[in-house]
Amino acid sequence: MPLQFKPGLAGLALATLACAFPCLGQTPQPAPAPEQPSSKQPAAAPTADRQPDPQLSGSISGTVIDESGAEVAGARVTLTCEGPSRTQEAISASDGRFSFANVAPGPFQITIASAGFATQASSGILHPGENYVVVQIGLNVATSVTEVEVGPSQAEVAEEQIRVEEKQRVLGVLPNFYVSYVPNAAPLNPRQKFKLASKTVVDPFTVVMVAGTAGIEQAQNHFREYGQGAQGYGKRFGANYADAFTGTFIGGAILPSLLKQDPRYFYKGSGSTASRFLYAIANSLICKGDNGRWQPNYSNVLGNLAAGGISNLYYPPQDRNGAGLTFENAAVGIAETALGNLFQEFLIKKLTPKPPHKAPDRSPNKAPDKTPTNNPPRP
Repeated sequence: MPLQFKPGLAGLALATLACAFPCLGQTPQPAPAPEQPSSKQPAAAPTADRQPDPQLSGSISGTVIDESGAEVAGARVTLTCEGPSRTQEAISASDGRFSFANVAPGPFQITIASAGFATQASSGILHPGENYVVVQIGLNVATSVTEVEVGPSQAEVAEEQIRVEEKQRVLGVLPNFYVSYVPNAAPLNPRQKFKLASKTVVDPFTVVMVAGTAGIEQAQNHFREYGQGAQGYGKRFGANYADAFTGTFIGGAILPSLLKQDPRYFYKGSGSTASRFLYAIANSLICKGDNGRWQPNYSNVLGNLAAGGISNLYYPPQDRNGAGLTFENAAVGIAETALGNLFQEFLIKKLTPKPPHKAPDRSPNKAPDKTPTNNPPRP
């Protein structure tokens, strides 16, 4: 009798075998193929140079005011953060407010500049997602910086040169104040022109010359109406001194001050004899202006005319010839100036002990030192 398996026992046996040997009864699966490298590269991680995540960005805002607390509109506000290309700019509104959005977290600096105010700066640290409000930034009024020339003024240089000229004496005796051996001498101001004229008319040698001229006129019985004796001599002395006084002050101080002309003779000392001769003669009719330019010598011409006209007031009536005497005296004065210039150009310098040959070190043409100062200029 053939063996028969009961379904119940057979199923139980198979279940037992399946648990003991799980691989039985399963169809073998092929091993998975190795993964092939993909042509697509994975996305690179963000670097420090890339824009930050908007969710981490923050904002910065503030208000610009001045010393009094008033809002400052139109101020240029510059935001600087760490890293390259981290600079932004904004202009403060009418209420002084400014703001920056999408600012990367980290340290930052705010710089504020506005016309008329000193530049101010403020710094801080912005945290991720923070709305940072800058403490009100007060602008101070800018302090003006003025350049002050450190050096002698033009008047001081002229005063120094005058002191040298006042020591110029022919043979150590004759005053030679109205000649400058410095070609670029500083111009004289009115006070200095009157000072030079005053020193000339009170100089002892001037008095001696006037006294000698009066004596010669008395010996020749010139201006007879003056008579002889002490009285006649006194009148002649007074007339000659009046001539010297009016001629010196009108032609050497008053008119030069009004017309801005220099009454001095500027020694040439170079070139041919002919050129120096013509230069000396011409200087009776031309002169240097206070601006350093050559111009007609109105001071000398008009000064001689004025002195000649005034002389009609004190000379004897028979020696007054109205306009004729005035123009005659003016012509004589111009001729005397030309003759004096010739002596100055060719002779007097050789007879003047130690005349200056160059400008003093403290020259107005020398570039002055400049020192900045924080003091505003006075009105």
